[in-house]
Amino acid sequence: MVVMVMILGVFVAILNETLLNVALSKIMDDLGILPSTAQWLTTGYLLVIGVLIPVTAFLIQRFTTRSLFLAAMGLFTAGTLIAAVAPGFAALLTGRVLQAAGTGLMFPLLTNVVFSIVAIDKRGSAMGTIGIVITFAPAIGPTLSGIIVEHFSWRVLFYSVLPVALLVILFAFMKLKNVTETSNPKVDLLSLFLSTIGFGGIVYGFSSAGEGHGGWSSNVVLIPVAVGIVSIGLFTWRQLMMSQPLLNLRAFKYNVFRMSTLIMMIVMMAMFSAMMLLPIFLQNALGYSPLKAGLVMLPGGILMGIMSPVTGRLFDKFGAKWLAIIGLGLMANSLWQFAFITLSTSYSTIMILNTLLMLGISMLMMPVMTNALNELPPPLYPHGTAIISTLQQVAGAVGTALLVTIMTNSSKRFLEAAAGTKEESVLQVLAMMTGMKSAFLMAFGLVVIAWLVSFFVKSAVPPEGELESNRVSAH
Repeated sequence: MVVMVMILGVFVAILNETLLNVALSKIMDDLGILPSTAQWLTTGYLLVIGVLIPVTAFLIQRFTTRSLFLAAMGLFTAGTLIAAVAPGFAALLTGRVLQAAGTGLMFPLLTNVVFSIVAIDKRGSAMGTIGIVITFAPAIGPTLSGIIVEHFSWRVLFYSVLPVALLVILFAFMKLKNVTETSNPKVDLLSLFLSTIGFGGIVYGFSSAGEGHGGWSSNVVLIPVAVGIVSIGLFTWRQLMMSQPLLNLRAFKYNVFRMSTLIMMIVMMAMFSAMMLLPIFLQNALGYSPLKAGLVMLPGGILMGIMSPVTGRLFDKFGAKWLAIIGLGLMANSLWQFAFITLSTSYSTIMILNTLLMLGISMLMMPVMTNALNELPPPLYPHGTAIISTLQQVAGAVGTALLVTIMTNSSKRFLEAAAGTKEESVLQVLAMMTGMKSAFLMAFGLVVIAWLVSFFVKSAVPPEGELESNRVSAH
């Protein structure tokens, strides 16, 4: 019951992450703002999550499950209401920031609860159930958003989420129990400051590059990334020096955790690239409507939702290694095929390739994460969850920026080389295809690296006596 209440909250929060992308042009028209301003509704959201997640390890240790979840849902609901009634951009951005604060707390909290109350031999199935939410919600978001925005105001996106969020708060207030032990860790303000500046700077800098704000030579990109890298270096040094760190990086001493985190970062890069580059290509090169472009992603999302509990049970039975090898193999094959899409490639072929990519991701995402956390001793669970969640956000921002840059530069080089040989409109489409090919080949290369690493992933051996202690706490 505890997990199901929390899963419903996480579903609403994650669905909300992808709802707004399709609606940005309508919001720009309605509020009279430029694309560079509107983009802050997405960048600001990612930024708050990137900054907040490293702090969740401290918050989970300091506060009870019940109070933290109710606070997270309260922030999310307040943000949703403010965004729904927002008279202008500033109020809408405030609403999005509050939503992001709630979302950033919820997923690490849910993962930590599962690892605290579920026995190790059942965790794959439990995490598989969570996987339904994490994979299905972002997949249906753009399609749902496309249908709503086509027929109603963009404000309906927020109004439709509000009653569900209020129900979750009511349900949690009545049913949610405290399941994690609290302690009284001291908050190190310098670590908090370095973490905020470090992760915030990197996510903001790379997001700016990914949105094309002046490219890599722009100060908007270079200064935040440079400040972020220096701050992360100082943050890492300080955590390793402290007896009670804000984020315990000693989790990286564990080999399975280290390799699994690397695999998950690469998977996030590849997944973000496909979810962003494919709709652009379908609309700008092949001339599909936004709704039709969004529908390409739907079967893959549905399959991910169906497969997540299945792969969870397979993980409990066989471990993560072969699921990761097969999943990354499917991903690599799909990305290779995407690199060679032409104007004559059928809509159904693109849909099938995307579905195979999502099947590959569903086979490895939750099993690899569960295997990584299984190796850690229980006191490191909140830290391990926060580390993986933070690095996934950073990898998503870095991957998007890297692949968009590769696509843009490759397209530009093609246009310079082929200038005057064909009509301008034809050259633009061919340039986009060339850029897409370069970006997808880069994503393919990254996935091949992850695939090679997966051969060395072993099933995690939990610390002595953990199985018994979990069963006692579950009981």
